[in-house]
Amino acid sequence: MTTTIENPLLDFTGLPRFDAIKPEHVTPAIDELLVQAGAVVKKLETAQEPVTWNSFNELEDAGERAGRAWGIVGHLNNVVDTPELRAVYNENQPKVTEFWTEVSQNEVLFAKYKELRASAEFATLSPARQRIVDNAIRDFRMGGAELPQAQKERFAAIQEEHAAVSTRFSENVLDATNDWKLLVESEAELAGLPDDVKAAAKALAEKDGKQGWLFTLHFPSYYPILQFADSRALREKVYRANATKASELGEVFSEREKWDNSGNIVTLLKLRAEEAQLLGYKNFAEVSLVPKMAQSPEHVIAFLEDLAKRARPYAEKDLAELTAFAHQHLALTNLQAWDLPYASEKLQQHQYAFSAQEVKQYFPEHKVVDGLFKLVQSLFGVTIAPDDAPVWHKDVRFFRIERDGQLVGQFYLDLYARPGKNSGAWMDDARSRRVDSGRLQTPVAYLTCNFTEPAVIDGKAQPALFTHDEVITLFHEFGHGLHHMLTTVEELGVSGIAGVEWDAVELPSQFMENFCWEWDVLAHMTSHVKTGEPLPRALYDKMLAAKNFQSGLQTLRQVEFSLLDMHLHYDYEPASGKAVQEVIDDVRRKFSVIVPPAFNRFQNSFGHIFAGGYAAGYYSYKWAEVLSADAYAAFEEAAQLDGGKLSTATGEKFLREILSVGGSRPALESFTAFRGREPQIDALLRHSGMAA
Repeated sequence: MTTTIENPLLDFTGLPRFDAIKPEHVTPAIDELLVQAGAVVKKLETAQEPVTWNSFNELEDAGERAGRAWGIVGHLNNVVDTPELRAVYNENQPKVTEFWTEVSQNEVLFAKYKELRASAEFATLSPARQRIVDNAIRDFRMGGAELPQAQKERFAAIQEEHAAVSTRFSENVLDATNDWKLLVESEAELAGLPDDVKAAAKALAEKDGKQGWLFTLHFPSYYPILQFADSRALREKVYRANATKASELGEVFSEREKWDNSGNIVTLLKLRAEEAQLLGYKNFAEVSLVPKMAQSPEHVIAFLEDLAKRARPYAEKDLAELTAFAHQHLALTNLQAWDLPYASEKLQQHQYAFSAQEVKQYFPEHKVVDGLFKLVQSLFGVTIAPDDAPVWHKDVRFFRIERDGQLVGQFYLDLYARPGKNSGAWMDDARSRRVDSGRLQTPVAYLTCNFTEPAVIDGKAQPALFTHDEVITLFHEFGHGLHHMLTTVEELGVSGIAGVEWDAVELPSQFMENFCWEWDVLAHMTSHVKTGEPLPRALYDKMLAAKNFQSGLQTLRQVEFSLLDMHLHYDYEPASGKAVQEVIDDVRRKFSVIVPPAFNRFQNSFGHIFAGGYAAGYYSYKWAEVLSADAYAAFEEAAQLDGGKLSTATGEKFLREILSVGGSRPALESFTAFRGREPQIDALLRHSGMAA
């Protein structure tokens, strides 16, 4: 047996040893952990004594160890992708998938959980433990435990192929993103771009041994071109590259051959449809909704179409306003997709007399992070302080959260975009809260973003500057982190975000976004990068006035993505020969006011639904936004009664009824316990400027 000294992936005594983990550790560690877990399964299968709650302790322990080790490997694969790491990840993924599929189909284990559910002991279990048992029985059924043997084998093969294709989808997006580079040799071509963006591009070119300004398809690099560059040709070039990455229309020949995700999309949809049929459902959307709040695909579609109907008049007004402005002030008579961010930025400046770049100067990283921590400490009665731990990159920082002097959680903060790191922003769990052999294990989270790293301008280093949108993103991901870390539940299956319905999991994250618009919060997290002055109240008032700028278009865009996702998994038949693009076009004809150009292949990098957990679940963002807006309205109501002050009592109640309970009870019960009633859509419409 390998020792933990030899293999850091087998060391569960503390935090992951990122300074010691190497690709060659992965296979022996995963093999050993799967053997150990398999032995526990065999032992449980042959046990003759009556089943009790404690019968499953060893299985939970072995499963957690295997899950934590594989989670570390998956995390590294997302943030420091290398050929060696990718190879061992892909080598081990099939056997990990196979093992857990076999467990989920194990009829003996399934019978033992049903035996516990039917026993007298079940009534004496805590609600959290009862929920774990009920969830386990549901998951056995959804894992194919009740299928005949031949269908079980096919189900298992589907899971293995699905995992491999999803990984390939994600790798294609990353490779296509990393491969594309644009070297601009004339500064005149960059007219309109902010100095810090040009400085970052110049530094990137120098790092690549080139003269000029180098741009990539990482968001902080390419998006400022769309937003600020006066050169329409440059904007079009960058838009086209981003809109066709990982597709058959990609600009690089090798990309078309190797990184085209078109076939992977169809394969994934076929596999999901077949899985649904095996389980006795009409479509994968029904499968996806089994563990969610929403009652049916029809329920979700009705919700989305109602929201689209409410948003459309505002979206049409937004577009008409933008079109007229672009024609009159920018000489853009035929507004194209690559003109929209640019024209929108100019229109916002025209209407509200400020720019996103002006605001950005007031959000240096250290002030934003400190302001976020100050808010969380005030709201939830905790303290956040720097901590020490091995990390996977020099820019990663580590922190601890304490309450009443006791450690409650820790987190890694990895903020900057870089090659080898997947795009986007996310929270993931490194380990969860539980009591093990009488000892409390505190939760640990990964908080990952892709912001611009600190720049050097005129020979002087300056802190990373965040756009207000990036500030909102940071608050969003930290909301997920709080849900994971501030739980008081000590049962692994429903601790933190575990067991939370997927369409409610965005509640705390979207809830936290609201504070990015509060003056009392922003006053503590702004400092002009040159003068040190805080955000002027006059500029804040302009930001607030512009808060719902183009909210109709933005809402309709999210509804479009959600409806596309739902229809691909609800009434699209992959075997029919109908192209995925036709489904997209159908949705856009019915609901969109802005239709992207025919070459747009955004779906080929839509990782949420093809490489993440949002298949037939992307609607969760809008669904949970109803919950989060209504929850935040409780703070607004409390502030009205107390001279506009932030209510710590309401924060304590949110902690107690939402964050602390994790997945130990249905999300609707938690919301109702906090709000005193079921959710209403009114606050979302009001916050979005679309109230009747």
